[in-house]
Amino acid sequence: MTSSDIPANNTKTAIVKLPLAASFVALIGLADAVYLIIHHYTAEAVPCGEGFDCGAVLGSSYAEIAGIPLAAFGAAGYFAAFSLALLAAFGDSRMWKLFGVQASLMAAVSAWLIYVQYFIIHAWCQYCLFSAATSFTLFLLFVISLFVRTPPSNVATI
Repeated sequence: MTSSDIPANNTKTAIVKLPLAASFVALIGLADAVYLIIHHYTAEAVPCGEGFDCGAVLGSSYAEIAGIPLAAFGAAGYFAAFSLALLAAFGDSRMWKLFGVQASLMAAVSAWLIYVQYFIIHAWCQYCLFSAATSFTLFLLFVISLFVRTPPSNVATI
């Protein structure tokens, strides 16, 4: 099978599926962030698995900026990523480019926060690591989209 044997709409379908997948992943990240926000403002301890110390991470000076929990910034970031990806899924390619910027920033912040947990706080938070994995997944979906190209319109399809 050659590239000319592949229907052009397969690539277009892949291009639409990536933003839809990113929308879904962003909603998962948003749910994680909202969960942490609720626990922050109710002053309720976050249940943490064995080998994790969520209290040390979420109670550290790195867990807030100007009294606002980092989870609130994460929720805003995930909502923006969800919105941009959904708009891209409905055909606005400019929003996918903005999504790429958003996902890159989120992945960079997540990398920094992993560094903080490991080297500064010396403790891990499973919810924070889940959020980082979600951010990296959004970034990966964007990177994958860079390699999926729409075929030129003058290519004949079968």
